[in-house]
Amino acid sequence: MMRMKYLAIAAVASLLTGCDLAPAYHDPKMILPAQYSGTGPFVKAAPADQLQRGPWWTMFCDPELSDLEARLDAANPDLAAARETWQQSRDEVAQARSGLFPSLDFAAGVSENRESHHTLFHSSGGLYQESSNGYVGSASWQIDFWDETQNATRAASRYAQGTAAALADARLSLEMELASDYMEIWGLDRQHAVYAQTIRLYGTAVSITQMRLADQISSGLDVARAENQLGSAQAADTEVLAQRSVLEHSIAVLVGANPIDFHLAPFPQRHYKVPELPVSVPSSLLQRRPDIAQAERSMAAANATIGVSRAAFYPNIRLSADAGFEDQGFGLASLPNALWAVGASAMMPLFEGGLRRAELQASWSRFNEAGDRYRSTVLNAFREVEDNLVLTERLHAESKQREAALRAALTAQDMSLHLYTEGLDNFLNVTVAQIAALDAQIASVKVETRRLQTSVSLIGALGGGWSTLDLPTPEQTVPFGPLTYGSQERTKANGIIQASGESN
Repeated sequence: MMRMKYLAIAAVASLLTGCDLAPAYHDPKMILPAQYSGTGPFVKAAPADQLQRGPWWTMFCDPELSDLEARLDAANPDLAAARETWQQSRDEVAQARSGLFPSLDFAAGVSENRESHHTLFHSSGGLYQESSNGYVGSASWQIDFWDETQNATRAASRYAQGTAAALADARLSLEMELASDYMEIWGLDRQHAVYAQTIRLYGTAVSITQMRLADQISSGLDVARAENQLGSAQAADTEVLAQRSVLEHSIAVLVGANPIDFHLAPFPQRHYKVPELPVSVPSSLLQRRPDIAQAERSMAAANATIGVSRAAFYPNIRLSADAGFEDQGFGLASLPNALWAVGASAMMPLFEGGLRRAELQASWSRFNEAGDRYRSTVLNAFREVEDNLVLTERLHAESKQREAALRAALTAQDMSLHLYTEGLDNFLNVTVAQIAALDAQIASVKVETRRLQTSVSLIGALGGGWSTLDLPTPEQTVPFGPLTYGSQERTKANGIIQASGESN
């Protein structure tokens, strides 16, 4: 008898611990190359040192850029909306987790009841009116034998982790957009400086041609050509200023400011140094990109939902209990007026026209889809890194070539104008030299701007210093405990997910 008793206890304990029907989940594996093929100017690093943690934009040593990035993290409306999405995903975890606990309810009622004299089967001596007062407490608990609720909670928690990664990815994308626009404005200000200098030079050329025309040394054709050069340069400069204003408005929206009131002062004529970025082995990228982490967490969540679909094939068992008092008057708290009921129920699907099978097949398909999207995300991540490594290398070489071409073009411009002034050459050659010099200067500025923007893109492609260590743990995806009660006012944004690789 004692042996049977122990066996029964063991059987009940095994049922209460549940049976996980979700397939075992393993992190996805991909065959990755040992190193990147791009050979841009980067520093090889260990996986833990790929990019510094925290604000990556400090590598450009620009206080104004740092201030704008801080304003973006604090006030950008799209980023604030992404934080609310993260908060909602945590609340969904709490909703799924609530099924693990018993449900307790209390009900009380007071009523005065009267029957019709013509009620069916009513005895002639019976009462037609009486009171019914009572209160009842009830408890119910659906035992999670098949880990249906546990897997639903795991799926919600993993989805919430993916939402946290999506928030980090959204923040990184906005930060990169701001830095790229900022560098573009820097380039436009340098172009404006080039055009301003060129306009002054062209104005001098117009004066020279007009004086030579007055002295009947040259024709009016030279004056027309010089005035055309001047007008074209002025129009190009106006276009540059228009582009700057549009980008300034874009940055205003990114930092949560009204474009009407926002203005960036013209950049001083400074030269940025393109930072050397530490780039480790390709496999470390899987832990550095928030979009890859989001795709992987989606796979993990889809895996848990398979267990939920499988559990639907098995019976659900619910325990319930009710206790209270009922009386015609208010003498409720007396034992004869007590009522109670305890029970258990089980429900098992027998025939639903293929519904459960369809749900299971759909959950497997969603898991496979998540795996395919993960692989696509990884491949695109490596493409972005390779693209920006190659661009970094090529733009570095192009910058040197543009500098050599610029020096030659400026020399030719000075020589041609000097020869024309001395009457040794015609103005057509001056025009050609001026066009070549202006084009060379603008091209040199543009390639430097692209180098800076490419470095920003490479930082983003490498994850911006983010790491999977910044993901919230499953415990941190639960916003509150089952016994937490408080104000019903609007909750504040959660502080677990912070800016640029920082977490608490």
